[in-house]
Amino acid sequence: MEKFNAYRIFEENRKGHGRLVEMTLDELDPGEVVIKVAYSSVNFKDALAGTGAGKIVRRYPCVGGIDSSGTVVSSSDSRFKAGDEVICTSYDFAMAHDGGYAGYARVPADWVVPLPAGLTLFDAMALGTAGYTSGLAVHLLEHNGMTPAKGKVVVNGATGGCASLAIDMLAGLGYAVTAVTGKAAEHAYLKEIGAAEILGRDALKLCTRPLEKGVWAAAFDSVGGEQLSALTRSMQQHGLIASFGNAGGIELNTTVLPFILRGVRLIGVDSGYTPMDIRRRVWQRLATDLKPRHFKNIVRTIELDQLPATFDAMLKQQTKGRIVVVIGG
Repeated sequence: MEKFNAYRIFEENRKGHGRLVEMTLDELDPGEVVIKVAYSSVNFKDALAGTGAGKIVRRYPCVGGIDSSGTVVSSSDSRFKAGDEVICTSYDFAMAHDGGYAGYARVPADWVVPLPAGLTLFDAMALGTAGYTSGLAVHLLEHNGMTPAKGKVVVNGATGGCASLAIDMLAGLGYAVTAVTGKAAEHAYLKEIGAAEILGRDALKLCTRPLEKGVWAAAFDSVGGEQLSALTRSMQQHGLIASFGNAGGIELNTTVLPFILRGVRLIGVDSGYTPMDIRRRVWQRLATDLKPRHFKNIVRTIELDQLPATFDAMLKQQTKGRIVVVIGG
């Protein structure tokens, strides 16, 4: 039986620890669709899982990688056939079911999304969960009335994967984007991908009163914690906040005043368990009007054996943009 490389996470001393191993298809978890993986990507959740820095994996051992794109090898579900190019992210992928850091993935058919026209398998992983989350956030805020005419949009944690892609998408749609970052050396990068204005993250620390001057029509919060609290206080009337990150903490210290006096709406973005009809709709938009224009600035590639060093750098906030893992592509 064919052997292939996989980055598998084992439990050691009650903590997850990943390493490169050889596997065969019969060792993978069951599913209706077998995919020859071309690419995966690196997300903050992958770094937490692969190093044991966070309790992400719910069953050991488990192949890591919450994203994958590739070509169907076989399927017992009539919706997919050999040769189809597909995407698999989210659900229990790489948490309680073997993920995308392997030569092959075997997954439930209900998790699989056909690759939309307009994206390559590489593009799909340049986006991955990060891009899908950003696209879903745009989709949800537009559904709640966000338009370029209403004013400035702020994106914090701006050099991260989700945030970088959100900046590119929003600028492409005509929004005036303010990027918030603590990395002074990356201002040129943020300008290149579409930021019209850049603020240091300390600017948000000045927002301490229950209500500050209303500055932002919309906000994309990839950080959480104190920065999200500050954003609630500085939104315009009927401002919209998309919340999809917690690198800055999980606590939210604010008051009801932004919500009852300004009508601010805080919208949670759950990319893991989105209903499939919305998931497909967002992926279609990621291939069309939301497709980033600056992949070459945002994306770099690595091989499977470079994952440990990449995880370490990501947890130390030494990475930017998106990192695609070349597996069979």
